[in-house]
Amino acid sequence: MRNHKERTITMAVYSIKELENLSGIKAHTIRIWEKRYNLIEPHRTITNIRYYTDQELKKILNVAVLNRHGIKISNIARLSEKELKEEILRVSVSYPSMENAIDSMIISMIDLDEIKFLSTLNKAISKHGFTDAFLNVVYPFLDKIGVLWLAGDVNPAQEHFVSNLVRQKIISAIDGFSHVFNPNAEKFLLFLPEGEWHEIGLLFSLYLLKEKGHDVIYLGQSVPYSDILATGASRHFDHIMVSSTIPQPEFDFVTYLQDLGGAFPDKNILYFSAYMEKDAEFFGKNYQKIKHIKDFKVYLKKLEA
Repeated sequence: MRNHKERTITMAVYSIKELENLSGIKAHTIRIWEKRYNLIEPHRTITNIRYYTDQELKKILNVAVLNRHGIKISNIARLSEKELKEEILRVSVSYPSMENAIDSMIISMIDLDEIKFLSTLNKAISKHGFTDAFLNVVYPFLDKIGVLWLAGDVNPAQEHFVSNLVRQKIISAIDGFSHVFNPNAEKFLLFLPEGEWHEIGLLFSLYLLKEKGHDVIYLGQSVPYSDILATGASRHFDHIMVSSTIPQPEFDFVTYLQDLGGAFPDKNILYFSAYMEKDAEFFGKNYQKIKHIKDFKVYLKKLEA
């Protein structure tokens, strides 16, 4: 939900549709619960547009967790705030599902609660392993809140808080690797174009490559195009991986990819974009579109064949 001009204070606000997307509870059901059980109470603008704050979002996420585990909404509605927290703790310990972990991470983000966020993430990693925890908990979590980031409905402090914790966790996991021998290792060049700073996907790709024993030249965030050309002139690599998450003024990712193909016609170019929909066929046979990180895992699997 984009900020309305009539709002005079800065706060995180959500539409009922965003509550639905984050909690998995249909907007129609939320409205019924509001009227029948007084579960949450929407705020309204001077033009009578309903909206919700962090407090209502946290409440509906907690309700969603309990309801998923068979507790009737009529019983949930009777719980005090203290009783609700106690019941959430009991369910989270007894039924540590991936859905519960995602909801817990969203609440931790809202509260800027590092201990709870890392505890939830560490439990998921311990139970499912690092790769599966990221694929099935962290990525769905980031997908859920990603739309809110783009719409400006998540406080920048919350965005930086989450990004830095996830980033640190990936870097720590990469540092923990001993050398993985791969006699068929290929070399990858990973980077983000100049002005692009959203690094989590690229870092996790680095983790997957290191896990498989491939060689990587990792240039990181916001790399000038001239530096890419200079690297290509002095270093050998087989594959290029580049990502553009958010559109930038005066930056055309389509043209950028075409220029890369012209500069490196013998390289395999893998690209990800959350906004650019051109398929690989548009660019040429040496391009591969990565729609999701799972596509990259499939690509790496093919290299083993």
